[in-house]
Amino acid sequence: MLTQLLPMLQDASSISVDYSSKGELGTGGTLVVLAILIVMIAAVWKVFTKAGQPGWALFIPIYNAIVWLRVCGKPGWWVILLFIPIVNFIITLLASLGMAKSFGKSSGFGIGLWLLGPIFLLILAFGDAKYQGNQG
Repeated sequence: MLTQLLPMLQDASSISVDYSSKGELGTGGTLVVLAILIVMIAAVWKVFTKAGQPGWALFIPIYNAIVWLRVCGKPGWWVILLFIPIVNFIITLLASLGMAKSFGKSSGFGIGLWLLGPIFLLILAFGDAKYQGNQG
């Protein structure tokens, strides 16, 4: 029995595994991620410009959050609250509800923005929604 296992063990020791490609997306995956990124950049840019804000603001860290809060009808100082764990979930919910209201959408749409942001952001950006301003 041992003499039968010995050749198999010798064969197994010569197996080499190449882990260099572990975690890579490959060309196709990279192109898909880039396409999604470009579409999301276009969506945020469009929402900002619909609200009369500069679209390029999405590229500036922290300032983009201030502009987003401004579009949502919330004070800019709330950006500080976004850095506090757990509180940031509540702030993003309130801001999402404010954004929906600013574009004349329902609270259900605001919850959709909060839970499924990319999908509802595309609807807001490329749909017929018009910015109605901050109504309190």
